[in-house]
Parts: sequence; structure tokens; C-alpha cells
Amino acid sequence: MTPELTALTLAALLQIVQFSLFAVPANIQIGSGYLMSARDREPSRKMSATTARLGRAFENHFEGLILFGIAVAVIQMSGQNSALTGACAWVYLAARVLYVPAYFFGWSPGRSIIWAVGFFATLILLIAALI
Repeated sequence: MTPELTALTLAALLQIVQFSLFAVPANIQIGSGYLMSARDREPSRKMSATTARLGRAFENHFEGLILFGIAVAVIQMSGQNSALTGACAWVYLAARVLYVPAYFFGWSPGRSIIWAVGFFATLILLIAALI
């Protein structure tokens, strides 16, 4: 497997880990009754600030993972894998791993810097596919 595909696979597994980190405390704090409902109304109980942050980090990773997945797919299908694209894939993954504690602990401006590193690694992958 290429470095890009390995990083993409690990990023997908990170998404599963993030889901677990968010879902367990959310179920405890909000209650499974609400979470299994149609959610037509706001929950009667609130999540803690840190649980809500884990939820936002989880959702943010979905957004980043879409672009990263497209970038890796284009690189793979066009056969344009290189040391640069492999390095960018690993940088993206490292940034996403660091993003979780950065969001959880409210690191500012660190969280935004970490996000930007992952975003620009993805951007470089997309540009590399066009060159």
C-alpha cells in the first residue's frame, strides 16, 4: 500500500476513534433516550464543554477527510505518487491526530495552526496532482 493510502486508512480509523471519544460521554451526559429519538427538539440535558469540543473536532475531521480523500484518490488514480505526496499525507494525518487534543484542551491559536497545517498538506496534494 502506498504511503498516501496508508495515511488515508489511518485517518479513517482516527475518525472512528474520535467517534468513540465523543459518543461515550455524549450518551452519558445527554442520555440514550434522546440520542435514539428523532431529535425533533433540543436535548433536555446539555453536554459538557469538553464533550461538545470532541463533537466539533469529530465533525471537523469529516470535512477535512473529504478533501484529503479526494486528494489521495486523484494522486493514486493518476499514478503521481512521490516523496512529496507521501510526506504531505503523513503531515495531514499527524495534524489531524494533534487536532483532537488541541480542540479538547482549547489550545489557542495552536488549534487553528494545526488545522492549517493539515489543510495546506491537502492543498499541496491537490496541486501536485495537477502538475
